[in-house]
This record gives sequence, C-alpha cells and structure tokens, in this order.
Amino acid sequence: MDIASLQSLLTISGQAVLAEAADADVSEDNLLATSSRLRKRHDPALVSAALTQVRLRQRARVKFGADADRMYFTPAGLEQATRASVAAYRAERFADRLPGARVLEMGCGIGADLIARARAGLSGEGVDLDPLTVEVARANVTAFGLNAAVRVGDATEEDPSGFDAFFADPGRRTARGRVFDPRSYEPPLDVVLGMAHRVPAACVKVAPGIPHEAVPAHAEAEWVSVNGDVKEVALWLGELAGDVDRRATLLSSDTDPQVWTLTPQGLDVPDVRAWGRYLYEPDGAVIRAHLVGEVAGLVDGGLADPHIAYITSDELRPTPFAAAYEIEDVMPFSVKRLRAELRRREVGVLTVKKRGSAVDVDRLRRDLGFGGRRTGRGANELTLVVTRVARDPVALLTRPVRAA
Repeated sequence: MDIASLQSLLTISGQAVLAEAADADVSEDNLLATSSRLRKRHDPALVSAALTQVRLRQRARVKFGADADRMYFTPAGLEQATRASVAAYRAERFADRLPGARVLEMGCGIGADLIARARAGLSGEGVDLDPLTVEVARANVTAFGLNAAVRVGDATEEDPSGFDAFFADPGRRTARGRVFDPRSYEPPLDVVLGMAHRVPAACVKVAPGIPHEAVPAHAEAEWVSVNGDVKEVALWLGELAGDVDRRATLLSSDTDPQVWTLTPQGLDVPDVRAWGRYLYEPDGAVIRAHLVGEVAGLVDGGLADPHIAYITSDELRPTPFAAAYEIEDVMPFSVKRLRAELRRREVGVLTVKKRGSAVDVDRLRRDLGFGGRRTGRGANELTLVVTRVARDPVALLTRPVRAA
C-alpha cells in the first residue's frame, strides 16, 4: 500500500468499497473470486487496497480486538505495533503520574500508543520518519476522534524539552530480522536515552531480552507479559520511574485484563532442595526480571537446580506469577522408559515442556509414539517436563493444577 491507496480508502467511495470488502469472503481460497467480483463494479486499485486492509484488520484483532475493524495498517506497522492492552496499561501510568501531560513520541508507528494515551486524556505529538506510516497513524487517530498530532520528522533531531514527557519505541528490526543488541536499535538506545534525559519524565520501550547491565541507572525496568507471553520491557525514567529498579507485570488477557505486579522484596537466592509435591513454572516476565526468588518465597519453595527457573514445593499456593503442576513421578530421562510409562498410564494427550535441556521436543514426541498427533491412544492427559539437576537429565510426570 502507498499513500495514494490509503487516501483513496478514506474517501466516501473508498469507505463504501471497504465496507463491502469487509462483508465478503477474503480467505485464501476465495480471495481471487472476491477480488474479481468487486473489480467488476469498482476501481481495481481501490479494491486491492480495500482487500489488503480487510485482511490486515483480521490479523490485527489479536492485538487490537474490535478496534481493529476501524483501524488502518501496513504489514510492518501491524507487526511492530504495541498491542492495545499493553498500550492502555502503559498510558494509565502516564495519566496517573502526569495528568494532562503533553507527550512527544519518537517513532510513533501506526499510532497504537498515541491512541491509548489520548484515550487516557493526554495530548501530544507523534513523529515518524516514514510518510506512509504517518498517514496511517493520522487515519487511526481520526477514526477514533482523538486529539493527537502526527507528523513526518527525524525524531533524533527533535527538541523534547518543550514537552512534559517523552516516549520512544526504537526500531528493533532490519531486513535481516530482529535486532537484539541495544546499540543496534534504530536509533541506538544510547541516543534515545540521551533525548529522554532532556525531559522531566520518559518511557522507552525495549526488547524483553535486554541485558540488565544495559538498563540505565535510576531507571525502573518493567517486564510485561500478556497471558504468559513476554511482550516487552518499559524503561521508566524521571518522574515516571517508581521506587524499585525492576518489576514484572502480568496482564491476564487482551480483553479487560487483570493486572498483577511483582517487585523485589530483598529475598536471597532460593534454597536448592529435592523435588517436592509441586512444580512451579514462573511466568517469563518474572524470570526476565530476576524475581524467581520472590515467587519461591510466595510458594514456600526452592530450586531443584540453582541455574534453572523451576521451583518446587510441598505446598500448593496458587499465584498468578507461576503455573503449578502436581508431580506424579520423577525419573532419570530415558525415552524407552518414558514410552513404557506413558503407555502404562494410558496417556492420550501429552504436553511436553523443557528447561535446561537440549532435547528436541518434536523429535521426543515422535520417539514417545505421539508423532504429529496431539492425541494418543489412551484417555488420560499428562504434562511431561524435561529438565536437569546438576548434570543429570530428569523427566517429571505432572498434571497442571487448575485454578479454582
């Protein structure tokens, strides 16, 4: 899609074609037939643009829910956009600590964070280097009737000092794929942080794998997960930083999520102990934030291996910060023995998890007789956890403990 295609969709006739395309079958099998039918009555270029948007909107529902059906996207913009639940959570922090603030956003993309902050009552400007992306962001802000300006510009040349706060989401993708080194962000993280220090408050979004030593002094690093999947880290600076250096925040879902936050409690490294009755698998945000010890304290547990983030305990203490499994058996890892044991237990549905093990999960499933199927011959369900204690590979036969 180019700017002309987007602008054509924003006209009255473009909106009519878009609405008609939204009601059509745009699945892969029927896309050609739908396109041919619409092109008989509408401009082919307009039909192509409309069908592209409808398919992107369908993909976007995972991130934006019902809002996706009113928004505009580019493939790259959708992939890199903050999901709506995370943007709304972050905007709430801006609004709570800086009510009415004007925020300059560097690299605003398709406007997901602009929309969330505007809904929270914050004004400001978004700047992006790509003219098409700016047009898409403007269309999205307009679609919701919100107050936010968007313009083309090199954000590194902007002066943020006239704003109350600064937000940045530096690019972490190139033509070769994801970028993990903060020095290779576009622009580099140190450049972004240099701008952030020129305003009273700032937030910088970075990748979940950022090394702890790359987090600037006096910043608060917040690892955020949604439904158990780690999405990002927010570096909070100045008046937006809290009184801790790090936290793990869990959103239960994308729709009306419950929010839980874990912060350091000054606990020591968890004790190492033998396997108990329960296995706890901490949320990825907890692990990334180095808060496994805090979860171990919550469940009165310890680690079976000091280098692997599996907690074990004899106590069942439900917590949102870790999934609990009841351990039925612990045995040395052996494919032959496991295959026999699964058959004896008449396991039909097998979930395989691993941590601290080099085992190939897909190959292991095949070796255990499950192949490409999820369901085996039996009627029982089991979770197999493959890990190690010291140098010894271990297999745990477990069942998930369902939340009450």
